[in-house]
Amino acid sequence: MEMIVIEYPKRAKPAFMRHCGVAAFLLAATVILPTISPAQTPTAPPAASPAEPATTPASPVPNVAATPAPSLAAAPIVTLPRDLSPWGMFMAADIVVKAVMIGLAFASVLTWTVWLAKLLELMLASGKLRRGIKALGGARSWDDATAAFPANDSGVARLVREADAELKLSSDAVAPHPLSPDGVKERIASRFERVEAAAGRAMMRGTSILATIGATAPFVGLFGTVWGIMNSFIGISKAQTTNLAVVAPGIAEALLATALGLVAAIPAVVMYNFFSRWIAGYRALNADAAASIMRLVSREIERGAFDRRRRGVAAAE
Repeated sequence: MEMIVIEYPKRAKPAFMRHCGVAAFLLAATVILPTISPAQTPTAPPAASPAEPATTPASPVPNVAATPAPSLAAAPIVTLPRDLSPWGMFMAADIVVKAVMIGLAFASVLTWTVWLAKLLELMLASGKLRRGIKALGGARSWDDATAAFPANDSGVARLVREADAELKLSSDAVAPHPLSPDGVKERIASRFERVEAAAGRAMMRGTSILATIGATAPFVGLFGTVWGIMNSFIGISKAQTTNLAVVAPGIAEALLATALGLVAAIPAVVMYNFFSRWIAGYRALNADAAASIMRLVSREIERGAFDRRRRGVAAAE
């Protein structure tokens, strides 16, 4: 009798193992998948239904054009602690800077005073010389020349008086001999030189003040500026700040001194040059008047008018 062996359990073992592996894989997937981070497994947002709008609002995009620019009025305004008008800066200045400003203001007033006085003086003197030269040109004799000018007048009248005095002295000195033309003209010319030099010095009187102010006023103003800036730096070191509101007033006060120095110096220099040229022209007019007198005297000496006058005076005595 043959024995039949059934190997059913051996065939069922692989299927059983496969079932166990599948069950273990499902168990592991069930346990591990919920612990995975949502960032690692991004999910697409559900599409919104056409009939129903999406409930999740979109993230706002910044609109650069719609963003208002910051208002300038909202910025803090730095107010200066002092009045920066010229008078306010003068009143707030140091005593040394204030003294410099007062001196420069006085120099400016003096400059314009000298300008007005010399302008009137030169206008009157130059006009009188021109009229005197014209009168000398119309004189036909020495007696006409002496009669045309008052005894107490200046300008050409003084030259005529000096020449007439020298003619009388020379006539008395050489009497009864005739006058020497060369000697008389030399002595008269010497007198004229002194008169012209005195007239030039009289016209130059006061212009030296203009030269002094024009040369020194900028440096005086610079001294006030240096002193004021030095005080500003001392104030900066004490305040421990370089804020414009702290620095600006002192520097502005210092620069005001320089400005006043230039205001006093520039007109003074211009006026001095102007009067120097005018006085040179005035001296030339004096020289023209002296030359006219010398020509008239020379003609009178050649005619013997002074010798005849001297003999007539001697006969009358």
